[in-house]
Amino acid sequence: MNKFYLGDNLTILREHVPDESVDLIYLDPPFNSNATYNVLFKEPSGEASQAQITAFEDTWHWGLESERAYREVVTEGPRDLANLLQALRAFLGQNDMMAYLTMMSIRLVELHRVLKPTGSLYLHCDPTASHYIKLLLDAVFGAERFRREIVWRSGWVSGFKSRASNWIRNHDTILYYTRGARFVFNKEAAYQPHPEGYQRRGGGANPRGVALDDVWTDVYSPWIMSFSREKLGYPTQKPEALLERIIQVSSNEGDVVLDPFCGCGTAVAVAERLNRRWIGIDITHLAIALMKHRLHDAFSEELSPYEVLGAPTTVEDARALLDEKDGRFQFEWWALGLIDARPAHDKKKGADTGIDGYINFFDDGSGKAKTIIVQVKSGNVTASQIRDLKGVLEREKAPIGAFITLEAPTKPMVKEAAAAGLYEPPSLPGKRYPRIQILTIEDLLAGHARLEFPRLAEATFQRAKRASKDRPVEQGQLGM
Repeated sequence: MNKFYLGDNLTILREHVPDESVDLIYLDPPFNSNATYNVLFKEPSGEASQAQITAFEDTWHWGLESERAYREVVTEGPRDLANLLQALRAFLGQNDMMAYLTMMSIRLVELHRVLKPTGSLYLHCDPTASHYIKLLLDAVFGAERFRREIVWRSGWVSGFKSRASNWIRNHDTILYYTRGARFVFNKEAAYQPHPEGYQRRGGGANPRGVALDDVWTDVYSPWIMSFSREKLGYPTQKPEALLERIIQVSSNEGDVVLDPFCGCGTAVAVAERLNRRWIGIDITHLAIALMKHRLHDAFSEELSPYEVLGAPTTVEDARALLDEKDGRFQFEWWALGLIDARPAHDKKKGADTGIDGYINFFDDGSGKAKTIIVQVKSGNVTASQIRDLKGVLEREKAPIGAFITLEAPTKPMVKEAAAAGLYEPPSLPGKRYPRIQILTIEDLLAGHARLEFPRLAEATFQRAKRASKDRPVEQGQLGM
């Protein structure tokens, strides 16, 4: 069955993915010491959302975790990789780049292990670290397994880009390696159709079209195209056409595609459309929620069965989550995902405003979204907290508030919530919703509770465009 795993991909790979079980790996690992990655959303204006989940903050800075990974690679990893990593540390010192390369090294060893002998790996990166990453891949896979450096021109030169006092950067690098000398390469899928009206001088045009080279200029990033229907608000989102090309060329129907940094799930969504099996791994609860929305929006009844592993499924699991690093925040983000709410703040941002999350929705023709305020409580709860939530609703002019609690509510709390009254949408006369709704973790997990509000159009998650499964891809031969 297809699978989403929630957690550190190193642990997931070691504990759940068998040797030589994956046909194709695509990964787009984050690195930029001056940027926050895993920012899942941007506002329509393009400004950064309040929902900034800095999951990689500690991973990409030199510290105890990267020191342990370094020592493990040097003492237990492949000899070439151990020697390379020691040389890089002598050259770079202990900084963000070295932490990133160390954490990537230990993961590349596991990715090599799970790849089938005929499998391929495509690593997507920018020029910040691509030259170092290629050295790591040479050490893990062997320099003879390097197939191509693909240059992806992500779009046209916009007015913003042209402000740079430098040559304008307009490409990413995709490093393509194979596990063995024989590998899947569907040559028939590596062609572009001839332009309409094309005629070759003297005739003899290839009926399959024009063979693709290693510079891809025909696929634009969804962030370049303001009109793109693919955009889900994820700042590092890659276009489906890019992943379609890779998956069609380097795998066959029924093969397993793995994305260990799957973010908003483009590789997973394309693998599903092209009738591949898939494994997606991400470290944030909100990313898993976003990917589930994307798949259900795109495929509806055509969606293949899948499992979500690593997320709490019982009240005991939820309590255990509180004991993890940043447990209160991880619990909060997970609980918000139970009702498809977006986090309202980063774990380090400012004072508590009484808003842990929110859901935007439309229930009239004004074009202006209304907001559901969400609070999450993992400790003891009292009626005074419900009164406080009522005050936040009045302050924010929000029609509905949701109070998610790990502990059972008291009778005074239930009474206080009922006293808040009902909300009647202007476009749905006669339809009423409790203004304050108390939802327990136990009831949400059991499916006995659901947040009630007008579901004419939810605006918290941007909807993925509808898709359908393609016709079977012609099977390819093993290439050399």
